[in-house]
Amino acid sequence: MPTQPTLATDRLILRPITIADWDAYAAMWIDPRVTTFIGGTPRPTDVAWPKFGQAAAMWDLFGYGNWSVYDRADETYLGVAGLSDFKRGILELDGYPEGGWAFAAASWGRGVASEALTAIHNWADEAGIAEVRCMIDDGNTASIKVAERVGYVPFASIEGNRRVFRRQAPSRG
Repeated sequence: MPTQPTLATDRLILRPITIADWDAYAAMWIDPRVTTFIGGTPRPTDVAWPKFGQAAAMWDLFGYGNWSVYDRADETYLGVAGLSDFKRGILELDGYPEGGWAFAAASWGRGVASEALTAIHNWADEAGIAEVRCMIDDGNTASIKVAERVGYVPFASIEGNRRVFRRQAPSRG
C-alpha cells in the first residue's frame, strides 16, 4: 500500500491522522453543530474513538484514506477530510471511494473545506482514482455547495433525505 502523503495548500496542511490529533478530533465531534447532518447527535468519546481509528486505518486497507487538516499559519486543528470505504450497503456508493469531510465550527465560512477537498481530489486524480462519490443530507446546504464547488454533481436521491454525488477525474489525454 502507498505511504500516506502530507498535502499542503496556501493555507492548510493535510497530514496523516495520528494519536496527537485525538483530543482536537474528539472536541470537534462532541459539538452538536458539527453533527447536525452527520448522525444528528454529538459523539461522546466512546463513539468518536472507533470512528477515529476507522479514519486512520483506511490507508492500510485501501491505499487511500483521510487526513487531519490544520491551519498552516498557526497549526490549529480544523477537521478531517478524505476518502473512505464504509461498506454502508448503499448501492450508489458501492465500489467507489467515498469523499467525506467534517470541520470544527470555528473554521466554517472560510473556504477551508473547499481548499482541503481540492487538494485531496488533486491527489486522487494523480493516484488514478477515476471516480469519487459522496452522500449529503438534503438539508446540508453548506456541504452541497462545497461538493459542487469541487466538482461533484448529484446523481441519485436515497432514503433518509440524502443525495449521492459523484466526481469524475478529468480525462487523461
